[in-house]
Amino acid sequence: MSKDHLPATPAIRVLKDKQVDFVPRPYKYEERGGTEVAARELGVDEHLTVKTLVMEDEKKAPFIVLMHGDREVSTKELARVLGVKTVQPCEPAAANRHTGYIVGGTSPFGTKKALPVYVEETILRLPVIYINAGRKGLLVEMTPAELVRILQATPVRVAR
Repeated sequence: MSKDHLPATPAIRVLKDKQVDFVPRPYKYEERGGTEVAARELGVDEHLTVKTLVMEDEKKAPFIVLMHGDREVSTKELARVLGVKTVQPCEPAAANRHTGYIVGGTSPFGTKKALPVYVEETILRLPVIYINAGRKGLLVEMTPAELVRILQATPVRVAR
């Protein structure tokens, strides 16, 4: 799949508009397979895949957390870092409303609403990442520096 024949997702449009150097990485999607299946299908280390998690605080204020595919978010630590009482994942319907994407195809790029983005800081040290491009079964390969440039993501240490 070339850049010229990609699906016109909001994420792909943003990446092209911002002149991001990326490589489309389509793969055979499996329902509930997550980053483990994506990494296996693409033949890459799951640690290099990045999950886009739509979360909210106790006031239902939404935000995005980008996490290694093989790690979880410590919600207790994230709440402490953000200075809120609690954080939790959004319900799928709420995540869809906030981002415009279907869960399983959520990208941090081109979201319906501008949401604060937090990124596990160790992701920023990777040579390359694989992140969702707005459709189930489609990741893009890019550098973490581009992710920070486009999203203005705030680094956090919340992996476990």
